[in-house]
Amino acid sequence: MKGMCGWIGGERDPLLAKQITDAMVHAMTDEKGDTMLPRYSRCEGIAAWSKIDQASCHEVGSLKVAVVGNVYWENAELNELAQKESPAAAVAKAYSRSGRAFLEDMHGTFCVAVFNSQDGTVIAAIDRLGIYSICYAAPCGHFIFATSTDGVVAHPDMERVIDPQSIFNYLFFHAVPAPGSIYKNVRKLLPGQYALYQNGKVETNFYWHLKYADSGQSHFIQRQETLKKLLQTALRRSVTDEQVGAFLSGGTDSSTIAGVLAQSSTKTAHTFSIGFAAEGYDEMEFARITSKHFGTHAHEYYVTAQDVVETIPLIARAYDEPFGNASAVPTYCCAKLAKEQGIRLMLAGDGGDEIFGGNARYAKQKIFEAYSLIPAMLRHSILEPAMFGVPCIERIPLLRKLKSYIAQARVPLPGRLETYNFLHRTSPNEIFTADFLAQVNNQEPDELLQTEYGRTDSTSSTNRLLNLDLKFTLADNDLRKVNRMCELAGVAVHYPLLDEDIVEFAAQLPPSLKVKGLKLRYFFKEALKDFLPQETLTKSKQGFGLPFGVWMQTYLPLQELTYDSLKSLRGRGYIRPEYIDTLIEQHRSGHAAYYGVMIWVLMMLEQWLQHHEK
Repeated sequence: MKGMCGWIGGERDPLLAKQITDAMVHAMTDEKGDTMLPRYSRCEGIAAWSKIDQASCHEVGSLKVAVVGNVYWENAELNELAQKESPAAAVAKAYSRSGRAFLEDMHGTFCVAVFNSQDGTVIAAIDRLGIYSICYAAPCGHFIFATSTDGVVAHPDMERVIDPQSIFNYLFFHAVPAPGSIYKNVRKLLPGQYALYQNGKVETNFYWHLKYADSGQSHFIQRQETLKKLLQTALRRSVTDEQVGAFLSGGTDSSTIAGVLAQSSTKTAHTFSIGFAAEGYDEMEFARITSKHFGTHAHEYYVTAQDVVETIPLIARAYDEPFGNASAVPTYCCAKLAKEQGIRLMLAGDGGDEIFGGNARYAKQKIFEAYSLIPAMLRHSILEPAMFGVPCIERIPLLRKLKSYIAQARVPLPGRLETYNFLHRTSPNEIFTADFLAQVNNQEPDELLQTEYGRTDSTSSTNRLLNLDLKFTLADNDLRKVNRMCELAGVAVHYPLLDEDIVEFAAQLPPSLKVKGLKLRYFFKEALKDFLPQETLTKSKQGFGLPFGVWMQTYLPLQELTYDSLKSLRGRGYIRPEYIDTLIEQHRSGHAAYYGVMIWVLMMLEQWLQHHEK
C-alpha cells in the first residue's frame, strides 16, 4: 500500500532505466495507476506510492525527491509548501537551504530520498522511531534502496544470496534486526538514521538521538495535563482518513487510543478485538470493558486453529525477511476484520510500554540490579563461594532460588535479558550444524544488544532498557509485525503513542515516575486513572499472544503443516536434526507453550524460504 525505491549508477538507455525501476516497484507492490509516482533518467530512477499516507515525488533543477509518510515541519513556510504543492517539494526546499541537516527539521513518520545529480550524491533516511524502513546496497559503484529487501534484490545488479549470519540472528531475535538483512550485501537503516551515498561510497549516521532525563522533580499535575494535551495532538496528527478504527486488546495502550478516538470523534468510534478459545490467552472480556466504558462500536473475532493454518503461508509470503512473531496471525485477522467493515486506517497502541515503562522486565531487572548494592566483599567472599561451592545446595528450595538469583544478577545488562533465550539455554553446537556455525559469529546478537544498550547517554538502567526496546522490540519486531499485517489486510496503520512529542515527553520523565519501585507505568496509569476503566489499570499484560503451541498438540492440520515444514528445514543444513527431534519431544511432553515458540520460529523460517526461493 505504501513504499519507495530508487537507484543511481551506470549510464543506461532511458527505456532500460524505466524497466529497472518498474521491476523494483513490481517486486514490492501490486498497486498500479494513480498512486504510483515514478521519475527516471539515463542513470537513475525513483518511485513512491501510497493509498492513505501522502506519497510524492518532486523534481527541480538537479534534485529529485521522493517522500512517503505523515510529515510535518516546525517551519511554517515548509508546512504551507507541503500542503499547497507536496511534501516532496518541501523537502527539496529544505535540502536546498541546509543540505542533509534538513532531516533535523523534518518530523512525523516517513521515508525520504534526495538525489542530487549535480554532485552524484543520494541521501536516504527514515523517521526517528523506525516506523518506516529503508534497505540499501552499494554494488560496483551503484546505490540501490527500497522500503523492503524485495525491492533492492530486484535490481539487476544485485544477487539474491541468503546471509547465514542473518539466519542465526533471526533464530536469536525471532526477526532479522537492523542493520543486517536476510541478504548478503543488503543493509537496513536504524531509527533516526540516514545513508549518504557520495563518491561511490556509503556512510551512515544519526540525525537524531532521544535524550533521557535520569532525575528530576515530579511536577505531577503539570505533567498530567501535558500528557492529556499531547494525546489529543497525536490523535489529530494520526487520523488522516475518515474511515478510521482502532485495535483494542483491552490493555492500557489500546484502551487509551480507543478512548481518545472515541472522545474526539463526532460519530461512534469503531474498535476491533481478537479473542482465542484457549485458557490463559483470551482478553476479550477486557476489550469489552473498554468498549463499554467509552461507548465504541465493538467488532470482535475469535481466531481458530484453522485460521492459523490458512494464514501461515500468507504471512510467509508477505514479509520480505523471515519473521517469527506469532502474534502476526491475530494482528492480520484483526486488520482483515476492520477492512471488511470498510475501515481504511487503523490506530494501534504500540509503543506505550517501551516509552512509559510497562514491560515486566523493567521491574524484574531492578530486582537483579539491587544485588550490586550488597558490599563487594560480602558478595565475592561469602555469598558466591557458598552458593556455587557448597555441594547439594540445590536440594534446599530457598537456597536453590537464591543461587539462581545470584547467577542471573552476576550477568551484566543487557546480556541478562537473554538468559532464557533458546540459543543461550542450549549450546549452539547442539542446535546448529558444524558447517553452518563455521559461517557465523555466534556472539553477534549479544554485540548488537550491547551496542544499542550503550548508545544512549543515560546512566539509568531503566532508561537504557527503554532505549534498547525502542530498537529491538519496536522497530525490529512489533512495528514490522503490525505494518506488514495491516498492509496485507489492505488497511493503513498509525501509532499515536509514538508521536515524537509524546516520546520526548516520556523520555524526560524521571525513571522513578516510569517504574516506581516495582510498579510499572506508574505515571501513565496515575495520570489517566480518571480516564481509563479501573479493570484496565489493574490487569496483567498479555497482548495478542497466539496459543500455537497448545493448538498444535490437538489440531491435526496445524500439526501436519508444522511437521512438514520442520522436515524440509532438516535438509537445508542449518539445524541439527537431533535438535529438531528433541524440540518436538519436549513440546509433546507437556511444555507446549514454551517449546511451541521455537517450533513456530523454525517453521516460519522454512515457510519463508519456500515462498521466497527463486
